[in-house]
Amino acid sequence: MIDARRELAALAAANSSFGPLTYVSLASKLTYMEKTQVYLRKEELDALRKAAARSKRSVADLIRDAIRKVVLKPHGKGPVAIWDGEPRASSVEHDTIYDKP
Repeated sequence: MIDARRELAALAAANSSFGPLTYVSLASKLTYMEKTQVYLRKEELDALRKAAARSKRSVADLIRDAIRKVVLKPHGKGPVAIWDGEPRASSVEHDTIYDKP
């Protein structure tokens, strides 16, 4: 293992205009996923493949991204409404409260 790292570092240094590397890592990060099947109509799959080609991503990556954005979308952050009654005026009419004496 150490010899492989040394060879990799020497190869990188020989092909690099920046000089020798000071660190080489062969560690990899694995993300656990389960395999599943999805049935799509032909036009859906064709459109998905074209979108994947345009974005230079895989079809599976586009599907995972769509699931994250639509199904697993994060809860909105920011102010939370605390009014628990009927609204008396909309935000479009907010200046009308000053019209009445």
